[in-house]
Amino acid sequence: MIEIAPSVLAADPLHVHRDVSRLVDAGARILHLDIMDGHFVPNLSFGPQMVSALRRDFPEMTLDVHLMISNPGSYLQVFADAGADEITLHGEVKGDIPLMLQTIRRLGKKAGLSLKPATQVAEMHPFLPACDLFLIMTVEPGFGGQKLMPDLLDKLGELRRAGFEGTLSVDGGIGQDNCRQVRQKGATRLVMGTAAFLSENPRALFEGCAAL
Repeated sequence: MIEIAPSVLAADPLHVHRDVSRLVDAGARILHLDIMDGHFVPNLSFGPQMVSALRRDFPEMTLDVHLMISNPGSYLQVFADAGADEITLHGEVKGDIPLMLQTIRRLGKKAGLSLKPATQVAEMHPFLPACDLFLIMTVEPGFGGQKLMPDLLDKLGELRRAGFEGTLSVDGGIGQDNCRQVRQKGATRLVMGTAAFLSENPRALFEGCAAL
């Protein structure tokens, strides 16, 4: 079963509740939340207050928090307390990655790792047992509206061949025109930003991508 996770970064910042409600009404059950610090990636987004507000107003939603920050270990408790269901950090960060993944699970959340385009799957092999989710970036992280780099989808098969059995999520440039390709490569979750929030008929978009 394919999962669709709209990325809240693409919502109108003055009308987040309205835009998220529209996608929830269209069938979305997961919200992807990109937390950016302006250091690890060249953009700033929002913080735990946004996660807390979405948890309050959309209690039935799975909140998939993606930490694109340089020191994620310092914020795991904060985002867990804010209401995250899943917390993903980047495989490129400095620090004790196994300990951070262990901490996420200890907090009762699903633990994920994300890979920038240049990062090879082989570098992540030691961490596979500690992960519930892998997030493959098919664009350079930081800004929405970029085009998917299809060669990066091969990482999905590499992860399965390495023995990973959890969620395989893909983020970056996914829409109606390429969701079949992404699924065929092995993705089990599609993160959609502008394609979802700018869609005239998001229900048809979600159902079409899920049915391909």
